[in-house]
Amino acid sequence: HLGQQWLAPLKGSLFLMKFLLAAALAMGTLALSGCTATVALDPAPDANNPACADVVVRLPDTIDTLAKRGTNSQSTAAWGEPTGVIFRCGLPAVSVSKLTCVTTSDIDWLVDDSNKPSYRFVTFARTPAIEVIVDSRKVSGVTALDELSSAIGHIPAVKRCLG
Repeated sequence: HLGQQWLAPLKGSLFLMKFLLAAALAMGTLALSGCTATVALDPAPDANNPACADVVVRLPDTIDTLAKRGTNSQSTAAWGEPTGVIFRCGLPAVSVSKLTCVTTSDIDWLVDDSNKPSYRFVTFARTPAIEVIVDSRKVSGVTALDELSSAIGHIPAVKRCLG
């Protein structure tokens, strides 16, 4: 019986040690997963549009070598650390513009190059519109748009741009 008296506190101590070790491991895992900060983005005016939800659930986990990161706003996404690609769905549709229009993977895009080497692309004639901002020092615009096209194609175009 004397051996069991010593064993009972030891069992409790082992339980406590296992519990504390598990808690420490869990905290360490949370700390490591928290190394990539959430990207703060403003939602687009129509971010709650159901069409945006259809697109967002289809977004890729990576664009080129850039991993997808968490964002703080509905219908947004970001890739890369530091951020190389930003995505926002829910902008007003654009069907007339003086910006250059390009087509990649059957999606028409208006191109704003006023902040080179960052380029802003907005879908043409799709409701709601989608904005993609690409830092061309991290990934090419064509690569980013091509990799997003299968998700974005779920919003139909009502017309095509002329180039």
